[in-house]
Amino acid sequence: MMISNGDIALHFADDGPRDAPAVVFAHALGTDLTLWDAMIAHLPEGLRLVRLDMRGHGGSDAPPAPYSMGQLVSDAEAVLDALGLRDVVFVGISIGGMIAQGLAVKRLDLVRGVVLSNTAARIGTRSQWDDRIASIRAQGLHAMVEPTLERWFAKGFRASPVAHTLGTTLSQTNIEGYTGCAAAIAGTDFYTPTSGLRLPCLGIAGSHDGSTPPDLVRETVELIPGSSFALMRRSGHLPCVDAPEDYARILTEFLESIGHVAT
Repeated sequence: MMISNGDIALHFADDGPRDAPAVVFAHALGTDLTLWDAMIAHLPEGLRLVRLDMRGHGGSDAPPAPYSMGQLVSDAEAVLDALGLRDVVFVGISIGGMIAQGLAVKRLDLVRGVVLSNTAARIGTRSQWDDRIASIRAQGLHAMVEPTLERWFAKGFRASPVAHTLGTTLSQTNIEGYTGCAAAIAGTDFYTPTSGLRLPCLGIAGSHDGSTPPDLVRETVELIPGSSFALMRRSGHLPCVDAPEDYARILTEFLESIGHVAT
């Protein structure tokens, strides 16, 4: 399905009963909405599941880089408004978790709870992201696949067909889309706005995450009073992929705890 936000078209998937409680998913840099496929198969019935493709990724348009985090938040906001959704639980992984924070700060009327998965209020430094952007411009995304998979997954999982497929998705991501979203991460520091949030929050981290280590995730989640934290001990940066059943169980328990799904 597609909607427009200004002059770009945004792609998303919308599954489940239209009158059911909604859970919205935002994926990681260099992936697309299919990142969630294996995991959502293990979620309970009776939920409306909306998965977004960020601008520059999947089926969404890829305008010229750079992008701002404000634009990415606006894209998510536009999809939710177009669908008439309110009181969603927003699940964001990596950059998707930054979008979750920004959307909750901007539009608390849309979001009743957030899941901040393998993310942080600030990820890396501007110089690190600038260096990565320059490298991609010079060498292409193919050169990023091996080091990215090393950050994403524990060694034993990197040889799996699933990891290979994600490597292919990364290599085929639009360069404007990847570098545009990388620039958005580089310019984002949500420590102050996130510390002002007051809503149910679950943080999820993977013990083998080389991109957003558990302590970084925990530090961000603890900015929100009353938040909870789950460490997935055999997982990396994308636990919805390398341990989808466990991830679904943790997410379901959170949804049940806040009354978003029946126990």
